[in-house]
Amino acid sequence: MAILDKHAILEKNITLLSIFAFLVVTIGGIVQIAPLFWLENTIEDVEGMRPYTPLELTGRDIYIREGCYVCHSQMIRPMRDEVERYGHYSLAAESQYDHPFQWGSKRTGPDLARVGGRYSDEWHVDHLRNPQSVVPESVMPKYGYLEDRLIDGEYIGDLLSTHALVGVPYEEAHIENAKADFAVQTDPFGDTDGLFERYGENVNVRNFDGQPGISEADALIAYLQMLGTLVDFSTFTPVASR
Repeated sequence: MAILDKHAILEKNITLLSIFAFLVVTIGGIVQIAPLFWLENTIEDVEGMRPYTPLELTGRDIYIREGCYVCHSQMIRPMRDEVERYGHYSLAAESQYDHPFQWGSKRTGPDLARVGGRYSDEWHVDHLRNPQSVVPESVMPKYGYLEDRLIDGEYIGDLLSTHALVGVPYEEAHIENAKADFAVQTDPFGDTDGLFERYGENVNVRNFDGQPGISEADALIAYLQMLGTLVDFSTFTPVASR
């Protein structure tokens, strides 16, 4: 009873309650923020991570423009049910080049952090044209018009330059060759040596929507097909357990 009486006094005195609330928030903030001043980096460097290719970056912008993030998250939490359904929990490093990142908890549709390589390009094309044809219970709207919107990547170098300003490690070679890299990623018969040299071997090169020209569907599918594929989780070991 004595404890309840003291608690009642605290609740009835707005000044006293404000002081204690301020102290609690201050202590909690210090506990969370102070350790960051002694860490060289809050994101663990993970082998395999790289910046988005020009085509993937374009696809990511289309993903955001079309509001895909409203129904799909890209953040698998380290809980058994999530890991068993979606795959290995998300790493901070996987979002280090995202501006903005695509985390979240709203899942009208499934989490997409590990969707890369899970379905064929043809499946994605059918899914964009008519989602209910492959997932009957889906409430996703149709995005078939993305196949009709051709893009030339004229300003993709400027886009890479902008991302470089906020810390994405695009070098001069990435920016100068951005338009060429943009085009060659959809051409399986093109000269991809430069693309692989700048972004590594783990880059999908093919005509993603199966149609002539480079469409917004090509870019979006290229982005989706790389999500969650850069880190080899069969060999990955968290720093804390090393």
